Amino acid sequence: MTHDGVDPDGAGRDGVIRLLGVRETPLSVDEVFAAVSAPGAGGIAVFAGTVRDNDHARAVTGLSYSAHPTVEQQLRAVMEKVAADHPVIGLAAVHRVGDLRIGDIAVIVAASSAHRAEAFAAGRRLIDDLKAQVPIWKHQTFADGGDEWVGAC
Repeated sequence: MTHDGVDPDGAGRDGVIRLLGVRETPLSVDEVFAAVSAPGAGGIAVFAGTVRDNDHARAVTGLSYSAHPTVEQQLRAVMEKVAADHPVIGLAAVHRVGDLRIGDIAVIVAASSAHRAEAFAAGRRLIDDLKAQVPIWKHQTFADGGDEWVGAC
């Protein structure tokens, strides 16, 4: 795995993990979609999480993500489990770190499968497990001058 998120050797269950990474640079839905595209994929589910302007009825002015040094290994473990439990053709997951603005894409996951139901199920599991198990933390700042840390796991 290179730090730019490209998996040149297609490691993972039979090359299912096509793209994973944690980056300071903007994320691309097109890149993630292309990573999981395949001739046998009848369904591709893509989820993009963006920075919203509010949280729990408080106006958000910005946020910053930080990650543990083992973040990519933890992300790979989550993806391997999803690949083992779902009949997927391809999986991709990328997450931003650093300072983000309202509207920026913070995370993108995608799953491809022969059928849409399988792609949706795998994509949902991938984003849910990423949020629950991968060591990424969000520091939010609010318009009222307050701030808070939110742990992704």
